[in-house]
Amino acid sequence: MSRVIYPEIFSKALSRNEVIAFFTGRDPGIDVSGITDMPVYFPIQEHTGKVFTLGEDLTPVVADAVVTDRKNVLLGLKVADCVPVLLYDPVRRAVGAVHAGWRGTAQGILKNTVQKMTGVFGSDPGDILLAIGPAIRWRCYEVDRDVLDAVVSATGEGDYREDKDGKAVLDLQSANKYQALSVKIQGRNISVAEECTYCYPERFFSYRYSKGPTGRQGGFIGMV
Repeated sequence: MSRVIYPEIFSKALSRNEVIAFFTGRDPGIDVSGITDMPVYFPIQEHTGKVFTLGEDLTPVVADAVVTDRKNVLLGLKVADCVPVLLYDPVRRAVGAVHAGWRGTAQGILKNTVQKMTGVFGSDPGDILLAIGPAIRWRCYEVDRDVLDAVVSATGEGDYREDKDGKAVLDLQSANKYQALSVKIQGRNISVAEECTYCYPERFFSYRYSKGPTGRQGGFIGMV
C-alpha cells in the first residue's frame, strides 16, 4: 500500500483500539494486509442511493453505503474522484461507509446512511463521528447544469458550488458535509480531507484526470 490516511476525527477511538478507519492513496490492489487481517466487505457500487445493513452474510450486494454493528470486518469502498465517507457511532458501536458520487449525493445517500444508523442501531446523530476522504474538488469538477441542479435539490443552499466563466463547478465534499449537518451531525464531529484527487495524480487515482478507466483508492472502517 503506497499511502494511508488516518482521519484525525477518529483519533480518540483509535487510541482505545475501538475502531480501525483509514483512507488509502494510490493503491491499485487496495491491499490492507499491512494494516489488519480483518476480512473486507465491498458492496457492488452502482452510484445508487441504497444503504445495506451488513449481518453475518458477506455476499456482496448492490449498494453504495453499508452499515453494521458487527465486529472484526472492514467495510470497504473503492473510489477514483467520488467522495468516500466513513462513520462511527462510539455510543451504539456501529460503523458506516458511503460512496458518494454526484448521483449518490443527489439521492442523499449520506443522509440515508445516518437515518439507517438511527433506525437500525438507535444512533443519535449527535454522537456520530464522520470523516470525508479525498475526492475531486471545486474548479477541477466542472459539471452540467442538470447535475448541479440535482445535487442542489438534495442538499439545499450552501457554499459548495460556483460559476466559473459561466460554467458550473461543484465540490462534492462540501455538499456532503452540508447534508451531514442537515441530519444533525455536529460540525465538531466532522473532518474533511482537503486534498483533491485530480490535483494530485501522483497520490490518488482520478477518473477525470485519466480521461477513462483507472485504478481505485479505498476507504475502510471496522470495529475490533
